[in-house]
Amino acid sequence: MRFHRSEMSFMGYLLLLIGAAACAFWANDVVFGAVGGADEGDMALGMVALRVQLGLLCAAIVVGLFHFYPLIRKQAHEHVHWRQIAESLTMKTHTFQRAALTDPMTGLQNRRYFDDALAQYMEEFSRIGRPLGIMILDIDHFKSINDTHGHDIGDEVIKGLANTIKDYTRHHDIAARIGGEEFAVVAPNVGIAELDKMANRLRLAVSNLVFNLGGNVRLKITISVGIALWDGEETGSALYKRADENLYEAKRGGRNRVCA
Repeated sequence: MRFHRSEMSFMGYLLLLIGAAACAFWANDVVFGAVGGADEGDMALGMVALRVQLGLLCAAIVVGLFHFYPLIRKQAHEHVHWRQIAESLTMKTHTFQRAALTDPMTGLQNRRYFDDALAQYMEEFSRIGRPLGIMILDIDHFKSINDTHGHDIGDEVIKGLANTIKDYTRHHDIAARIGGEEFAVVAPNVGIAELDKMANRLRLAVSNLVFNLGGNVRLKITISVGIALWDGEETGSALYKRADENLYEAKRGGRNRVCA
């Protein structure tokens, strides 16, 4: 086994202390054992042992002060440094993870996060037997908005809708931008009637949005929403497909409506 340099130094330091202790016992035996009948040679030998002990103790103090203490200080500083690096890397990891799960334009979650959150909710709610709903919503005639006013205005419309979704969903709902102008919400612990009310409140709030494009030009938008309640057995993709089919039913029914 190969020893580290600091381990070798510590072993040497221990040898100094052990040697000092051995000399102390030796000197004690020579000096006190010689009391009452020792010759001068024994006393001289005892004094030599005491001096050796003193020398070893002084060496141990010097080594401790000028070798081990700086080494401990250095290691402490290195520990703080590496801890700061580790914390920085952890923060960057969290930032990267958040970026990987967040839509950069709107700040909502992305499709990957939505799928994972839906799967987790379904796993938990299957145990407790509580209802779980989702809504899929889409901006009506969004292509004509881009074609007429440009993609910059289209981006502002998407951001405005995202902010409205944030305002009209609960803190434990999962709101995500699925792609383009399509959004989705996981709404736990709601029945179909309450889910329908939530979707219609959101739909009405969006219909009241006004985008000022400059001058006297003002733009209003509407959304269509498809909702579905989990039956307790189907997969997340099957639940999503049902809500998506209801969304297209709302589109075919004239848009600006909720279909369940």
